[in-house]
Amino acid sequence: MSDQSPTTADAPPQLRVLTQYVKDLSFENPNAPRSLLSQGDQPEIEVRVDVGVERLSETDFEVVLRVGVEAKTKKNPLFVTELEYAGLFQLMNLPESEIEAVLVVECPRQIFPFARRIIADVTRDGGFPPLMLDPIDFLALYQQRLAEGQTPPAGETVN
Repeated sequence: MSDQSPTTADAPPQLRVLTQYVKDLSFENPNAPRSLLSQGDQPEIEVRVDVGVERLSETDFEVVLRVGVEAKTKKNPLFVTELEYAGLFQLMNLPESEIEAVLVVECPRQIFPFARRIIADVTRDGGFPPLMLDPIDFLALYQQRLAEGQTPPAGETVN
């Protein structure tokens, strides 16, 4: 039996969440208190999602999940909320060709449930029923961006 530790090439790929945090949060309720009264109309809700990546070191990356929500009726805006929820991730022993996909698919998937809860809490605290975002298929978003030629190499900011 050998006392040698495995080389980096033999080590398994590793994804670690070092920390996660709210980077920016905004909630606007421009027509309160009128917007909180029963409107009768079903609101239209528009959700925007984006992922940004910044390489901090050889192995550490900041991944920012940007979620914007605008709710309105035919007559008035109800609320607007924007959240930038970020995580610091450490990627080790991954082939360079796989890093980008991990950063824009798996990392946002890891932090999305926390962002979802924040959106639900802030809409509830704003006087509305909690908005429970549907799960997001980050793989489909990544594939769509690839097809459109919009995804930059890992380590650059994705807007």
